[in-house]
Amino acid sequence: MVAFICRRLLSGVALVFVVSALTAFLIFAGGMDIARNILGTNATEEQVAQRAAELGLDRPAWQQYADWLGAALTGDLGRSYFSSEPVLQALSTRLPVTLSVVLTAVLVTAVLSAALGVLAAVRRGWVDRFVQLANVVVGAIPNFWLALVLVSVFALNLRLFPATGYVPFLESPAGWLLSITLPVASLVIGGLGAAMIVRSSVIDVLRLDFVRTLRSRGLSQREVLTKHVMRNAAPPFLTVMSLAFIGMFGGAVVIEKVFAIPGVGTLANNAAQRGDVPLVLGVVSVTVAVVVVVNLVIDILNGWLNPKVRVQ
Repeated sequence: MVAFICRRLLSGVALVFVVSALTAFLIFAGGMDIARNILGTNATEEQVAQRAAELGLDRPAWQQYADWLGAALTGDLGRSYFSSEPVLQALSTRLPVTLSVVLTAVLVTAVLSAALGVLAAVRRGWVDRFVQLANVVVGAIPNFWLALVLVSVFALNLRLFPATGYVPFLESPAGWLLSITLPVASLVIGGLGAAMIVRSSVIDVLRLDFVRTLRSRGLSQREVLTKHVMRNAAPPFLTVMSLAFIGMFGGAVVIEKVFAIPGVGTLANNAAQRGDVPLVLGVVSVTVAVVVVVNLVIDILNGWLNPKVRVQ
């Protein structure tokens, strides 16, 4: 297992390198446009060329990336071209905001998906059909449209939750919960398709011989499900939840835009529109690193739950 973790960490580092390199080469190709975005449309060609030279945007793309990578390896991700704010500082204030929304959404999705999936697998009648139908319906609803509907109904009409903004947890736990409820609901409803994975996994495990043996020994349905079936059905579900986390983390760009949440999604969107190279590279690298860590944790959990998948 230790060797497996080391290999995954090395592959994760390689992935961060490849993604950041591709991002850099795509952005640096438009160096003069970036300089014009910084100076504005009224700047002359001479001013644009001078600014591009000051930022090093007139150099080959590979050289610019090499300089950025060398500084990044020392912990310096550079400064924003527009605000001069250190990229690490910008990420340190906005990443916790996004993670608080996404991790809460993943946790709620996992609990609801597990409950609905087990219920559908155990009760194969109208309950199963209802869960499957609901999954089809919610899976067809775009997150951004759902977010707008939730804002219109629960924030503007009923005034139960704030329409926009974010309250830090340490500042006010109650205010934090209210501020993330609608964004979390927007992500959760679209992620309940994981219930079908739980349903299929539980049904497959219930058909195995060892389950019939446990029942013949007098174990109750609850004991069979909680102590044996769920453990064996967990690996596919965990894999799906890791994919759900990645999807929600990426979908945070739209959700944060709708609810005016100052997270990484908003930061990435603004940086990409303005051509703020250091911020874009910082967001991309940190995002990939977060995804690598999440996938590694899921692999470790799978190995702990099911020894058959452990890499010797």
